[in-house]
Amino acid sequence: MTLRTSKVVALLLLSVHLLNASALPAASSYEFNAYRMQQYNLHQDKHGCRGAIVVAEARSAVDTSLTRRCVIMKLPDFTTERYLEAKKQNAAAVLILLPQNISSVPEDIVQGFMVAESQVLQKETLMPVYVVPEDEQLLCMYEEVTQAAATKSASALVRVLRSIITATAFQILVSNNSPIKPMTDTTIITLEGVLPGAGEDPPTIVITAHYDSFGLAPWLAYGADSNGSGVTVLLELVRLFHHLYSDPRSQAPYHLLFSLTGGGKYNFLGTKRWLEENMDHAESSLLHDNVAFVLCLDSLGTGDELFLHVSRPPKPGTPQYSFIQLLEQVISARFPWVRFGTVHKKINLQEATVAWEHERYGMKRIPGFTLSHIENPKSELRGSILDTMAQVDIRKLKRNAVIVAESLARFMYNLSDKGSAKDMQVFKGSLDIQDSHLSALMTMITSVPRAVQLMNREPEHTLLISSLEQEFKHYLQQVHRHTFHPDRRDPEITFFDQMKQPMMMYRVKPAAFDLFLGGCIAGYLGIVYYAIQNFGHVYTKLKATVKAKHQ
Repeated sequence: MTLRTSKVVALLLLSVHLLNASALPAASSYEFNAYRMQQYNLHQDKHGCRGAIVVAEARSAVDTSLTRRCVIMKLPDFTTERYLEAKKQNAAAVLILLPQNISSVPEDIVQGFMVAESQVLQKETLMPVYVVPEDEQLLCMYEEVTQAAATKSASALVRVLRSIITATAFQILVSNNSPIKPMTDTTIITLEGVLPGAGEDPPTIVITAHYDSFGLAPWLAYGADSNGSGVTVLLELVRLFHHLYSDPRSQAPYHLLFSLTGGGKYNFLGTKRWLEENMDHAESSLLHDNVAFVLCLDSLGTGDELFLHVSRPPKPGTPQYSFIQLLEQVISARFPWVRFGTVHKKINLQEATVAWEHERYGMKRIPGFTLSHIENPKSELRGSILDTMAQVDIRKLKRNAVIVAESLARFMYNLSDKGSAKDMQVFKGSLDIQDSHLSALMTMITSVPRAVQLMNREPEHTLLISSLEQEFKHYLQQVHRHTFHPDRRDPEITFFDQMKQPMMMYRVKPAAFDLFLGGCIAGYLGIVYYAIQNFGHVYTKLKATVKAKHQ
């Protein structure tokens, strides 16, 4: 076979390969829900994307030309560098495909995405950014635009041939004609309840956790570890100490005040407003009395490290100091592989934001600390759409619940001074912490995304708040729901609408010239292919005729 014949055959084989590659089940048009990136103003700082409308051709993230195109990315594609490159080239939009099963994603990919997600949310952008769960149609589109990008370096003949055999062009459309508007009816809800202590005017221990979630797209932020795990541990503490306080003989000389606060992901605004209401307006609040300390629970669902974040190191002889010693004692006696440490960070009143919830109490001169497996308050783990149940280890969540419950019991009942063994278990038998109960609580809490913008809008979100309130009412006394509205005259936080949009994907036919040129090339290749197929037969017949004439 000659060199020219080999090239033709190779080209024909390529056409067959492209034909097979194009046999993807992507529909000619397909409508689906897409979830827009966060958009909010915190004080004077603007965060997230300010755009929503998209009318652009889909392109792969590896394509060299992204100007006025919608860049399609899967999790491994979404890095800070590629996001900034899309912005630099004035891409029309970014569409991120989110896997249905996060647990199957390699840990390094999850970590890389979380880092990029955190960095992207620190600034604002006019470029619309959307996230959508993967499905068959969207994955087919992704494969075709990726193949199209791969053939950019091929010859013009191959590019035209591919354009006639495959329909790789997709148009992405979000055509909402309504402008993006501030949400004026956002509410932040905080729940509180009490277990009254024994004796006359006993001191108060406050146990609190924020329940809202945060991530690139509010509709996809389920916040399993941050802070569904903290809420779960708090609810388990409510159950355990309710059983102890039900018997007057085992009622500790401390009031236990439990609170679930909203707005934790936005400078702990729910905690701030709740404190203002209790400290400035409620004369009978327990916060006016002797507060031993405030224990804030934040991200306790994984890891073999625990950090107690404090604004100032507690002095010996104070309740805070004693509780920290008991935490260390329980951990060393029963869970020696867990690394425990305190992290000291002063409150900077010049900063507009606080790092941890206990800092809100510190500003009111109420001593407190935050317990978390996260050391750095700016960690990407504290707000991600990948923070799902796959990120939570129920066994470690149970271990951390045991550490908190046992340490509190030792402090409240003064067990160490009474000579109790260091590895003594208070919560056992009927009071044992069960994996199944923790799993059920986590499932309830992560059943819906808990972004602040959504909590008073959809029935399933209001149902979750009502379920948490019922949990409080079942075990606690003096249960109250506090509802706060951001000040419209001088709002600390402003959210914007259009967080969920209908998006349309449809195929675009190749240009007319490409069709014509491709048809010509295909016809030419057909003739050549016919000649190759029949050359041997014609040559044999001609050779026999010549031989017959010579004879």
